[in-house]
Amino acid sequence: MALVVVNVMPKPEILDPQGKAVTGALGRMGHQGFSVRQGKRFEIEVTGEVNEDRLKEISEFAESLLANTVIEDFEVVA
Repeated sequence: MALVVVNVMPKPEILDPQGKAVTGALGRMGHQGFSVRQGKRFEIEVTGEVNEDRLKEISEFAESLLANTVIEDFEVVA
């Protein structure tokens, strides 16, 4: 069984209130020089071989189900 990861992040121009809150908390804790953006990680277990067709299939359902592509970007990592 193989593992494929889909990382979903807000597009750079989209406000990220959760990431901003974490960035602020880090500053209050004395950790300076950091900026945080919060996203989502999906781990997909694949039965059988992970080939180009399977990665394309994962990319297709990631685009329609896992990410809101109006405001989020995603990447598929094999």
